[in-house]
Amino acid sequence: MTDDVAGPPDPDLSTDPGAEGAATPPVVAVVGRPNVGKSTLVNRILGRREAVVQDVPGVTRDRVSYDATWSGRDFVLVDTGGWAPDAEGMAAQIAEQAELAIATADAVVFVVDATVGTLDTDEAVVRVLRRSRKPVVLAANKVDDQRSEAEAASMWNLGLGEPHPVSALHGRGSGDLLDAILEALPEAPRSTEPVVGGPRRVAIVGRPNVGKSSLLNKVAGRQRSVVDNAAGTTVDPVDELVEVDGVVYRFIDTAGIRRRVKEASGHEYYASLRTQAAIERAEVCVVVVDASEPLTEQDLRILTSVEETGRALLIAFNKWDLTDEERRRYLGREMERDLVQFGWAEHVNISALTGRHVDRLGPAIEQALAGWETRVSTGKLNAFLGRLVAAHPHPVRGGKQPRILFGTQAQTAPPTFVLFTSGTLEAGYLRFVERRLREEFGFVGSPVHLQVRAREKRRGKA
Repeated sequence: MTDDVAGPPDPDLSTDPGAEGAATPPVVAVVGRPNVGKSTLVNRILGRREAVVQDVPGVTRDRVSYDATWSGRDFVLVDTGGWAPDAEGMAAQIAEQAELAIATADAVVFVVDATVGTLDTDEAVVRVLRRSRKPVVLAANKVDDQRSEAEAASMWNLGLGEPHPVSALHGRGSGDLLDAILEALPEAPRSTEPVVGGPRRVAIVGRPNVGKSSLLNKVAGRQRSVVDNAAGTTVDPVDELVEVDGVVYRFIDTAGIRRRVKEASGHEYYASLRTQAAIERAEVCVVVVDASEPLTEQDLRILTSVEETGRALLIAFNKWDLTDEERRRYLGREMERDLVQFGWAEHVNISALTGRHVDRLGPAIEQALAGWETRVSTGKLNAFLGRLVAAHPHPVRGGKQPRILFGTQAQTAPPTFVLFTSGTLEAGYLRFVERRLREEFGFVGSPVHLQVRAREKRRGKA
């Protein structure tokens, strides 16, 4: 992104590492059976029409998340689809929908229709909510006037505490409901900043069934996470203090949601939501890839997410014991084709099952963290930029040749540089500058972010 500046660089560009994104907002899931007004309530909370609303059940099918704010506090609101009470497999569908919704949430808003009262479907969901031990806010919807509040009071029999009468359509009681939601959320949002003086945070991320939990167990030296050959065994993130080569790390094992039925719609959505939360909490991410299978779009999405979030990266090709010469040859081609943009990240070929080369993780993690926290002095940086511009000036375009006038490192973790230029730099030239920066200063295992501030020349001045 290019910004125009009229003067010299600001002296306060250097910021503390990890200053961006102080905390991950908590997650609030809105659940309930069809046509109780979940999407209307979501729109009311957001203060704008985002969720699709129609007066027929089942309009919302996918899980959609929105950023919301109330009383100066940010949180993520997840609108979920309802479930149709079905004579066959109703209990399984209810458990699937409710568990998927609440597994990733810090608090749950359970919406019921006060004009209808409680149904068997509501009772079944209540049992699931109680087992989850998550804070639950009961919203008795469609209370459009004071006379309907008596109907809302009957919801006490659900055993979820005080029912909050609300009219999602007209906004009645929505402020009180939002206050109750904030009270149910954790006091302190989950921090994405490294804990000063504490163990370094290492997230083990990857698509389901690539061996993340097996790797954590092997590194920890004991059975810490449940391992099964079915995808999505891990339900909750597991934090484990593990000593590797004499250094204690806090490993975060993440995975998808356990599937209770064959068709677990929404499973991948929640898995991605939890994976992103783990990435934001971590300082370095070990992305586990199944070396025995072709690279997938999901692998590349996770790698891209780590890079865009600005975390250090280590790629672990697991199940190396299941690869033969032909597969390794194809893997080499896939890496050249699909992983060229992540060439700065270290690769480790491991087998979590046999322990092959797992001991190489410790040095690779330390190298990635060192690259992530590398700081280049302004003097060294501008001496390097001067040599670079003199030897490889920007191409002339339209009779103009933009130049890099000055550079400074705005922050570490990840290394972020601001280049003050006489004009807009082409994307290809920026990639060239980044490549040469890496050749000169390292940054192994860390993304490097470049920001350009172009200062156009003024004409007609005396």
